[in-house]
This record gives sequence, C-alpha cells and structure tokens, in this order.
Amino acid sequence: MSAQQMVMHRPEAYEIAAERVMMERFLPLERARVLELGCGAAWITRQFAERFPQSQFIATEVDEKQHEKNLSQPYPGNLTFHLGGAEAIHEPDESIDVVLMLKSLHHVPETLMSAAMQEIVRVLKPGGLAYFLEPVYSGEFNDLMRLIHDEKRVREQAFHAIRGVVDSGALSLKGEYFFNSPGCYENWEQFENRFIKITHTVLSIDVDRYDKIRQVFLSHMGSKGAEFLKPHRVDLLQKPTRRSHR
Repeated sequence: MSAQQMVMHRPEAYEIAAERVMMERFLPLERARVLELGCGAAWITRQFAERFPQSQFIATEVDEKQHEKNLSQPYPGNLTFHLGGAEAIHEPDESIDVVLMLKSLHHVPETLMSAAMQEIVRVLKPGGLAYFLEPVYSGEFNDLMRLIHDEKRVREQAFHAIRGVVDSGALSLKGEYFFNSPGCYENWEQFENRFIKITHTVLSIDVDRYDKIRQVFLSHMGSKGAEFLKPHRVDLLQKPTRRSHR
C-alpha cells in the first residue's frame, strides 16, 4: 500500500478487538528493545514488561505530573521511565526494535511533528517497526469525547505526518488496520477521572458544558456501566533495511 492509498477511516474494514490483542498480533516483543512515546500511565507497556521479562521497555512522557505518578508506582525492573517529548528522544541511533505511539501522536504540537518523525526514524534499527495507534473521528464515543476536546484537526495532522513519512521513503507501510475496542466505564466518576481530570491538556470546560458532557455520558449507562465501541486505526511502519553493496 502506498501513502496515497492510506485513509483515516475505512468503515467496512473494522473488527472488534482489544488494543493489546492487536499489538501482540503485529509486534515482535520477545527479546526486543521497545520505546513508547507519550506513554501516559503506560498501562499496556507495564503489562508487556511483565509478560516479556527478557525485553527492555522505555516509556517517555512529556507531562511532568504524570511522569512523577509513573515513578511513584511499582513497575517491573525491565521498564524505565523518562521525561521528554517525541521530538527529542534520548536514545542512541538505531537502538530500538519497536516504537509505540498509542493515541499520543495527535498530542504532539504541529511545530514539533516533523522533528518527532525524524527522531523515530533515527532511533529505529533497520527493519524496526513503528506502531501508531490513533483514535478515529467517528462513532458515539467520539461524539462524547469531542464535547470535552474536539480533536478533529490534530488527528488530521497526525495522519498527514504518518502519511508524509511513508511518502518520503524514510519508513515503509507494512499495513493499515481498523478495529473497534470495547470500553466500559462503571460510573461517571471513573470516566471523569480518566478524561476530564487530566494534567496533559488544559481543558476550559464551563458549568453548562460540563453538565452536557455528563448528561450524554449518563445516557449510555446500562446495567454494566456505560459501554462503547471505540474506533481506532493502526498504521504499522517499518524502517528499511540496509542494502548490501557488492
């Protein structure tokens, strides 16, 4: 597939799967050096670090408060946390087997996006993989989330950055995949803590908008909580291997 064939949304292509299941399907995580950029709480990377004890995991986060939380909680010995952005990765050239950006690329400022892509290319080993997971701007969960923070523009920027690095030849596209991830929130407080009481983004939510967000969320409540199918796109990119010279 060429860069021109890439799309942000392919309605007929979705399957239902958990995020971790999709990652394990495509990524060689055994005895690998894995870097997650914009890790947040790094809950998936923490699980992988426990599951693959002979691999090395590095998780970076630009938000100082979240970074402090990450360091304050127990984590496996093969996981290291660093403070910093994707535009300035503190790892040697060609030292990483897998780079992960799990719903974090669209949080990179537009002015730093090009530098972030260059850094990812730099640290990947030849043949190494970059796994970009991005939320798709569609569906009921997106309708709820855009009341909190409308990410249409920044998600488009992230997509164009991925397509641009493929078009440049610095990374090749191994595949583009679409899936719906089931999500359930037991109550409003759980949802609010996850998406509104955050430190990585400044939200200006007045009382009226807060009430509207809460009402929309509560309209999805059932016996198990508020259940959603959350659409995602995966772009799996690979750094070309060096050609031998004769």
